[in-house]
Amino acid sequence: MQLQLCTWKEVEDYLQTSRGIMIPIGSTEQHGPNGLIGTDAICPETIARDIGERAKVLVAPTINFGMAQHHMAFAGTVSLRPSTLMAVVSDVIASLARHGFTRLYFLNGHGGNYDSVRAAFSEFYAQTALSASPVQAPRCKLMNWWMVRGVRKLSRDLFGEAEGMHATPSEVSLTYHAYPQAIKNVSMSPRLAASGGFYDAEDFRQRFPDGRMGSDPSLASSEVGEKILAAAAEGILADYQAFMRDV
Repeated sequence: MQLQLCTWKEVEDYLQTSRGIMIPIGSTEQHGPNGLIGTDAICPETIARDIGERAKVLVAPTINFGMAQHHMAFAGTVSLRPSTLMAVVSDVIASLARHGFTRLYFLNGHGGNYDSVRAAFSEFYAQTALSASPVQAPRCKLMNWWMVRGVRKLSRDLFGEAEGMHATPSEVSLTYHAYPQAIKNVSMSPRLAASGGFYDAEDFRQRFPDGRMGSDPSLASSEVGEKILAAAAEGILADYQAFMRDV
């Protein structure tokens, strides 16, 4: 069930039986030589839509832009400031709360979003608590899709240390399953990218010149992506249902 494909009346009807909604959030940033720039938005969107169809969970339009300043030295990356991302998330929460949603489950595809989104939750809760007429705020949760136990185990079993930290074969595989027409066949040198820390965007480009961090995404395939999707959807649906039951 996709919010953008519903009418307002259908949303009102949905709210009679459920007050929960899943909101995919990602980023528009480079993902190495063979990874799609939309990877971090495509992954949570694909998982959320699969869950929405199978479990009748309402899925909001994906927030496609995130906090990706450290990738700005690569063409095509679009980044929001942390304060901008916080404002976007806060306005999404306020809008959905206005209509009666009380459980907002943000399914995240980009680690760089985590601090800003959690801070947006805190700001919204503070605003509500300090209001002259305080009301019960909607409950918000942020879940990184790749942290699901089944996904972590599958990634470890399939790729070992080649999973790496950015432009991973798991996330690239999931995008290839979602968009097989966009599969890229690119050679990697070295096969396993360097690991380590970084500071700003220019430093990132200098340390990781092809955009990968500790990974070998040449191992990615659509077939693996199908398995990743199944593991992610199963784990996230269970977590969403537990979130909905929590009193």
